[in-house]
Amino acid sequence: MHRRRRTALALSAALVAAAPLLAACGTEAHPGAAAVVGGDRIEVSTLQAEVRDVRAAQEASPEAAQLIKNTGQLNRAKLHGMIFDRILEHAAEKNGVTASRKDVQDARASLAQQSGGEEQLAAMLLQQRGVAPDRIDQAVREEVLLTGLARALGADLGTPEGQQKVGAALTAASKELDIDVNPRYGAWDDTKIQLGDYKAPWIIQVTKQPEAIQAGA
Repeated sequence: MHRRRRTALALSAALVAAAPLLAACGTEAHPGAAAVVGGDRIEVSTLQAEVRDVRAAQEASPEAAQLIKNTGQLNRAKLHGMIFDRILEHAAEKNGVTASRKDVQDARASLAQQSGGEEQLAAMLLQQRGVAPDRIDQAVREEVLLTGLARALGADLGTPEGQQKVGAALTAASKELDIDVNPRYGAWDDTKIQLGDYKAPWIIQVTKQPEAIQAGA
């Protein structure tokens, strides 16, 4: 169980934490919106609030300088995560997957135990995924949904084939949501499930073609 959860968390990080480069695509039809996903706006003000939360947590860390240096494109990285949250929710709903409050609490307790405690879990999520302390439950909920989605699809997240199956479901959900990103932040790629093509240095991309995954294993 712990191995499966660790694999899911790694997959979630790989999908969520990729940050974008600027791109030429997008629209100005939604002023004030960083992106529109499934008809719902992600306001620039909402994005900026999340970025401020992360920066405040980073600045309070003993490793502040390094954390801030490693997240120079935090605006776009956080927008990527906000878009991905909605894609995962949509894919999970399509496949009858839910995450109750108890599911999230149990998963958080398990991850904290694996990490050496709540403080260590918070530090790890801040370092690896840019998750502020008040967003830990959301990050854990994402993992619960991802694990549940894989189970519903009969996919083993520890294998390239399983990762491809989950990636295909997320790509389908992404296309259905008709994602429109403000060109200030980049362009969304449904196939890669990411903004632009930048990959954070700590991320292993798991949505490649099967042979590419096998080659890198």
